Amino acid sequence: MHFPKQIKWLLLHTFILLLLFSSYRLLLFYNYNSTHQSLTGNMLWYGFRYDVRIIAAMLLPVYIVSSFSKLSPFYHNNNKKFWTIYLTLFYSITLLFFVVDYEWYAYRSTRLDGEIISYANDAAISMQMAWQSYPILKIMFGLGLLIIIVYLVIKFVNKKAKHFTTVKNNKTKVTLHICYTLVMLLSIYGKLGQYPLRWSDAANINNEYKAAMALNPMQSFFSSLKYANEKPNVAATKQYYSTIATMLQLPVTDTAFNYTRLVKGTATTKPNIVLVFCESYSYYKSSMSGNPLNATPYFNALSKQGIFFTKCFSPAYGTARGVWATITGIPDVTLTKTATRIPRAVKQHTIINDFTDYSKYYFIGGDASWANIRGLIKNNITDLKLYEQDDYTEPKMDVWGVSDRSLFSEANKTLSKETKPFFAIIQTANNHRPYTIPATDTEEMGLQKQPLDSLIKYGYNIENNEAKTNEEFNAMRYMDFCINDFLAKAKKETWYNNTIFLFMGDHGIRGNGGTLIPEVYNQKGLTCEHIPMLIYSPLLQPQQYDFPCSQIDALPTLAALAGVQHTNTTLGRNLLQIAKDSTAQKFAFIFDIDVKEYGIIDNYNYYFTQIKGGKEGILPLANNNNTPPISYYKNLANSMYETSKYMIYNNH
Repeated sequence: MHFPKQIKWLLLHTFILLLLFSSYRLLLFYNYNSTHQSLTGNMLWYGFRYDVRIIAAMLLPVYIVSSFSKLSPFYHNNNKKFWTIYLTLFYSITLLFFVVDYEWYAYRSTRLDGEIISYANDAAISMQMAWQSYPILKIMFGLGLLIIIVYLVIKFVNKKAKHFTTVKNNKTKVTLHICYTLVMLLSIYGKLGQYPLRWSDAANINNEYKAAMALNPMQSFFSSLKYANEKPNVAATKQYYSTIATMLQLPVTDTAFNYTRLVKGTATTKPNIVLVFCESYSYYKSSMSGNPLNATPYFNALSKQGIFFTKCFSPAYGTARGVWATITGIPDVTLTKTATRIPRAVKQHTIINDFTDYSKYYFIGGDASWANIRGLIKNNITDLKLYEQDDYTEPKMDVWGVSDRSLFSEANKTLSKETKPFFAIIQTANNHRPYTIPATDTEEMGLQKQPLDSLIKYGYNIENNEAKTNEEFNAMRYMDFCINDFLAKAKKETWYNNTIFLFMGDHGIRGNGGTLIPEVYNQKGLTCEHIPMLIYSPLLQPQQYDFPCSQIDALPTLAALAGVQHTNTTLGRNLLQIAKDSTAQKFAFIFDIDVKEYGIIDNYNYYFTQIKGGKEGILPLANNNNTPPISYYKNLANSMYETSKYMIYNNH
């Protein structure tokens, strides 16, 4: 079949660039393959997709500009010269990326990322270091030689392209141009799905080295460029080590500022663990707060049968930040989007892996590419079995995938087939706009309608709209309905009686809880972070705790309850031990990305300070003349903030 000249010309350059990218990938793979790993099809397939994405993005502007007849390389010899020089420059930039990426991997054992920009802050020292560390002259000579070869190849291709045959039928020509445009746009998007092809998708290879080799250096660099200035302050981390060490009951004189604690196991059995992230679970909207709208009666009753924490907080607002904090034990204090999106922060230690001989599961109703959650969980939870929307028999309901009831049902069916102990995470989503509830569940659950003034008074208010606010209210009820349904079905299974469940909000929702909560929560937006946390199990006795705690404490507490020997490297603590220790610091760290503040909340005060500017304040929660001074809170808040920044990049 004949193609328009322009498309033939671009397809030929696509082929050359693919050959160039593939050759470099093989060179990198075999040169750094110290563990003698084999070349596999899935690595090459992902590598091909990343390369095609970058090449399409590179050539799309060329395609658009050269589509104007007077700018076409076939219009005039001067045009051909221009495109030869332009494409040579493009190819040269590609080769430069290869050279820098090659040496960066030798230096850091990671693909090129935006961190390299930070070396420009000390350009003279960085250049001197490079000159003394690398054969710069040889590299420059080799790069220059490659550029000359590339120039000659491009010149030859552009000369031959002039003699290409073309399509004469205008209708066929237009059709082919439309198809080519669509193919280019699809290539840039990277896949057929809800989210584009991201660096975290390489985690599906289930091999850290091969996943790194599959990446394209340009994608790796540009994906991380926005995070180039996100880096820890090592000096500040050292300065505040003694404060954190005291909190974690570590030696305060450790000059290496090591946070590792080995917790011995006491288990005689291996209980299953089911950790459920409850979407947008605001404490003040729940029945447990005394909210008379009573949206969560089942969970309220359940909280009296388990170990319930009334003052749990997510360190920061947002599902990705909540999942990150829980799995890593580190508050996500990044200022640009979320830590899950930072390629150089993807490798993290997690206590989940200390549940040895356990099968690991993660169930999400939608696509795990959202917020690069896939990268966090697949890169760090060993032998994880990830289930997402395409793995279920139930139909996709809305943007968040299958309904929560279907998600719980699918998880129950899968876990009931498991013969080993398991650690399962279930991430719900329906208590989130667009607040979709399946018709069959609506009929069974029954919708309630509350007057707008009551909804507003008790914390529900979307755009002052009665219909939408009732949707929000019923979505909260639906979450309660789904949890009830899940546990009712689980009780019929053999695994139930040997299982510890932890239900916890991924975050709250900013709003006014009125008198249901302290006024400080409303004033400072702590409703964004205040969430319920419930540990429920037939194995445990009921207990309620009213001291502030955090999502980062979830895994250490679960591991201790399960009697699992584990290594804790971050900031989370065993809450049951804290509860018994009268000397333990009982507080939660809050990072408010919306107003660029962080702070400390305990039973007495909320202390906050601005990230830039240093403005600070302290608001009382209770009348107590013996509360710590503001200097205590300031030191603790700064310690948590600086240590969290450090740990994001140093918790491998």
